[in-house]
Amino acid sequence: MMLNSVSFSNFNLNKRCFYSHCMTTKAIWKLYAQDLKHFILSKVKDDTVTDDLLQDTFIKIHTKHNSIRDDSKLKAWVFSIARYTVYDYFRKNRLSTSIDKEELLCIEETKEGTHTEQDCLRGIIKNLPKKYRTPLFLADIKGMKQAKIAQELELPLPTVKSQIQRARTLITKGFMECCGFKLNDEGYLVGELQDKADCKVCAH
Repeated sequence: MMLNSVSFSNFNLNKRCFYSHCMTTKAIWKLYAQDLKHFILSKVKDDTVTDDLLQDTFIKIHTKHNSIRDDSKLKAWVFSIARYTVYDYFRKNRLSTSIDKEELLCIEETKEGTHTEQDCLRGIIKNLPKKYRTPLFLADIKGMKQAKIAQELELPLPTVKSQIQRARTLITKGFMECCGFKLNDEGYLVGELQDKADCKVCAH
């Protein structure tokens, strides 16, 4: 079944953020990033893995947090996302974990059988090469200025600018290759989502 036609009016290559809720995600980062990092580190006991899982957690938050209707549940929800991300890491690496499967039931998952542009976006971002994903993450989720990103990554500013632009280009290319979207004359992605089984990103 083909899903409803969608217009990516909030996905413009000329705009700073790659998704319309980026400002809210930055606020969530400021509120909970440190606590989430401490939680993840307490489970995996490795700084590098912690940073990677924290990034994965916020990619999920970035693409899914518009499903939260009650702000009072936000903290519990973001921690459930982190908990599931940690659990998934242990599962994929066949490691034992103290996280009980029942703890994961509070996560608001997409209803079975549905397929959204957020699913594609999340998969495309996760599949970006790290050298592009990291500066994009710092700019569009953490809200860092590009000059500060260059300083943190110890890279020339022109390199960081190029990497961020390349990341956004790859996201656009990902939608076009994955779901058959096209760029209209105004630089917006438009098209129809395919069934999940036909999606080159979400089906794998």
